Amino acid sequence: MAKLQVTPTRMNLTELKAQLVKSKRGHKLLKDKQDELMRRFIDLISENRRLRKEVEQEMGSAFAAFLVASVVTTPKMLAEAVSFPKADVQLDISSENVMSVMVPKMEISKSDLGNQDAEHDVYPYGYTFTSAELDKAVDGLDKVLDKLIRLAEIEKTCQLLADELEKSRRRVNALEYRMIPDLEETIRFIMLRLDENERATITRLMKVKDIISKAEEAQSE
Repeated sequence: MAKLQVTPTRMNLTELKAQLVKSKRGHKLLKDKQDELMRRFIDLISENRRLRKEVEQEMGSAFAAFLVASVVTTPKMLAEAVSFPKADVQLDISSENVMSVMVPKMEISKSDLGNQDAEHDVYPYGYTFTSAELDKAVDGLDKVLDKLIRLAEIEKTCQLLADELEKSRRRVNALEYRMIPDLEETIRFIMLRLDENERATITRLMKVKDIISKAEEAQSE
């Protein structure tokens, strides 16, 4: 604790008391915000861990299937099979306010560029010169895309929330361990000084009254 360098006057005392009330209110609000941010951060970390595990497993299976397909299919035929996209994929990114933190919201939309009747057909090639393993790889990558986008959204949100948590922690600590104790110490000092001045003033008045009384008694004699 350190006493602030202010003149011990009643006006400054009133201002410091008002500042102390605001600081305590701000500390409570920041502490509540920090707690809520931490709760959401922990929930997102748990979801991130689960989703990352699923994405890694599914992408691993898709890559393994593609590796097998590249073995049983000639490189030229494989390149031709995946040269033309089956669907147009668009990524829409917006933002959402979470406890005064703007976090991203990502959504993908797909539109079929091929046969409109084959709504669930994701394969951009025919089946004559390709293998079932290539079908499995393409299907796996198509299914994991939504989870991959969601994983990117969660990880960026966690990063932003972690930065905000660190800022809130610094502010809470500054208020709790520095600003509020300094204000309280300064207020105590000013109150003690004002009480001391008041006692000194009363003592002087009593002495003046005593002098006046003695002077009046001397005149009456």
